[in-house]
Amino acid sequence: MSENNEEALSGLYPFLHDKIQDPGQMNEALLKSVQLKADDHANVLEEFFKTHDQDVVDAAKTIADVYRNDGRLLTMGNGGSSCDAAHVAVEFQHPITAGRPALTAINLTSDITMMTAVGNDIGFAHVYTRQVISQGRKGDCLIGLSTSGNSDNLVNAFEKAQEMGIKTIGFAGMSGGAMKEIGLDHCLTINSQSIHRIQECHLIIYHILWDLVHTLLADDRGGLSTA
Repeated sequence: MSENNEEALSGLYPFLHDKIQDPGQMNEALLKSVQLKADDHANVLEEFFKTHDQDVVDAAKTIADVYRNDGRLLTMGNGGSSCDAAHVAVEFQHPITAGRPALTAINLTSDITMMTAVGNDIGFAHVYTRQVISQGRKGDCLIGLSTSGNSDNLVNAFEKAQEMGIKTIGFAGMSGGAMKEIGLDHCLTINSQSIHRIQECHLIIYHILWDLVHTLLADDRGGLSTA
């Protein structure tokens, strides 16, 4: 390790560079780390909604239109984002708020047999494309989550979905990557280099999307006051 790198790390984590760690100093440093991370989360989230609130509303309108026309939601992601994809699907299938109907949502990350078969035979880059071909239909909506926006298997599936007339919504981070470049219907991008902050913000956004979609659909049914 270079001397400059050593000095930088020492400045960030001084308690790691002492021969004997002081418990009080350690606790103080950890408390400071907690606050810095919480502040960073709040700042990243505030920045996103300050500039992209209409984008979230527009994405909710797209999903509501899909459901109005008997379409379905498909979700996908890798790693931690596969957990988010599953979370999105179960929110729509199993609404926890009384009076909100269950809506069809298909979690493409859940079929391990299909994913390993495709991954083994033709490559992991196609595990979602094959599922979109077999399960998707014109008028559906495909949601994909990637912290970088550069996951090949998501990008490939999105491109196939576009060919099939399926609406596309991407959750990305950093610059949005390839997902932003291919012209998705919506690409909700978190301006952060931290994978943790990006995933935290994705969760809040899709919870809000879920609520907005149900609000729009309830209004169609006359369930909301026009006031």
